[in-house]
Amino acid sequence: MPASFHVEHFGCRAARADGEAIAERLRAAGCCARQLSEADVVVVNTCSVTAEADRAARAFIRRGRRRNPTARILVTGCYAQRAPQELADLPGVSAVVGNSHKAFAPQIALSLANASARPPVPVGQQQANALIQIQSAQAALAPPQVVLADDAFAHSFLEEAQLVPGAQTRPNLKIQEGCGNRCSFCVIPQTRGSSRSLPAAQILARVRQFVACGGNELVFSGINLGRWGRDLAPTPDFPHPTLASLVRSILNETSLPRLRLSSIEPMDWDAELLAVLGEDASGRVAPHAHLPLQSGSDAVLRRMHRRYRPWHYEQKVASLLRAAGPDLTLGADVMAGFPGETDREFDETLAFIRALPFGYLHLFPFSPRPGTRAWALHAENPVPAALVAERMAALRQLALEKSLAHRRRFLGRALPAITLHTPSNRAAPGRTVARTAALTANFLPVECDAVLPANRLVFLRVTALDPAGLTLRASVSIPGHPAEPHLPLALAAR
Repeated sequence: MPASFHVEHFGCRAARADGEAIAERLRAAGCCARQLSEADVVVVNTCSVTAEADRAARAFIRRGRRRNPTARILVTGCYAQRAPQELADLPGVSAVVGNSHKAFAPQIALSLANASARPPVPVGQQQANALIQIQSAQAALAPPQVVLADDAFAHSFLEEAQLVPGAQTRPNLKIQEGCGNRCSFCVIPQTRGSSRSLPAAQILARVRQFVACGGNELVFSGINLGRWGRDLAPTPDFPHPTLASLVRSILNETSLPRLRLSSIEPMDWDAELLAVLGEDASGRVAPHAHLPLQSGSDAVLRRMHRRYRPWHYEQKVASLLRAAGPDLTLGADVMAGFPGETDREFDETLAFIRALPFGYLHLFPFSPRPGTRAWALHAENPVPAALVAERMAALRQLALEKSLAHRRRFLGRALPAITLHTPSNRAAPGRTVARTAALTANFLPVECDAVLPANRLVFLRVTALDPAGLTLRASVSIPGHPAEPHLPLALAAR
């Protein structure tokens, strides 16, 4: 029986892309994906953006140990980078691989899952030396345990595995790693290092391969996606390495039907990137933008060391709507309870959100992270927990109101969408069912009243909202509906 694995994801899209790449590398080596209780090795891909994220990872490790006491556990991701020994001390953990050495996570997981397996030959002498050290460390410890994390990040960019539209109908391609910003609340520069970009030639090759495998929607993700290319030297084939020029190359040199850009900082939506979005008459770039906001108060943004003011953000939203059109779905991250946040500053945030056409909000209470400037600010001037909870409740109510208003705008409309993969326990293999079956191009979840194959680009006519007001209900419209001429008929019918 082949060795088996289970990957548990925590955190952002970029982190999930890392976990998906590890899983694909293990599949390519002959391992089979299994449930937590059945796997030989369990890969825990952690987040550390909040204390709650740390707690959730520790709880999962303990639960995994109880449910599958014979499994080897490998912990990787941001928590593994920030506090490797803390995780290594948990019972059942066989390896801790920080983001600095994530390129070796698949090899180490494979050796844990199948001790007799011969690890793949690494590329380059530096990688070879590192793997020898890993194997030596494994042999020297009883029980075998590896702890790898440093601040060099020499092996942090996990080589992407083959991209295919499978269980993840819309897979992530992580094209950028790390962040050079120094927001006062954020631990990411410590856990991910400085900004680094996947070269354009590799990205284009992976996009073409995804299209050749029948893929219809690909998501570009990164820790600070808008900074892609700024660390790359110009080449004859790519003399202007910016995210805008990369997107333009994807549109001009590949037949990818739909490209979705994940979170991009407000000030990285520069004139060039906005122009590319405005020039995309075929609708191949999804009309969806996630702009982290954090606060609508100028004073709070300054204490956060964010690189924009509320009026900058408002101007970017207006520019995006002009470029993408009124169907754009706008999302944002918002934080409550940043140290020293007054009632007036919080009211400024509420008023700012009310004034903009947000389609959804990701809401977070402030969480002090060791090693950040906000850690000290929290010690000096914390917002009481009860007040933070009250503000989070107000934000949740406002987010619901904004989401409902946005979704109601599309009642009676025919929208381009992609049908999603449905787990086999909910439908016959390869088929979708009515519940949560699709996602519109502008990032709205849809329930369709027809049974359609997964990974199909269609038009869905919105007929109603579900009772909770969170999901659109729709019927299948005629492909290439004249009310929505921006998606080519050939793509709509695929």
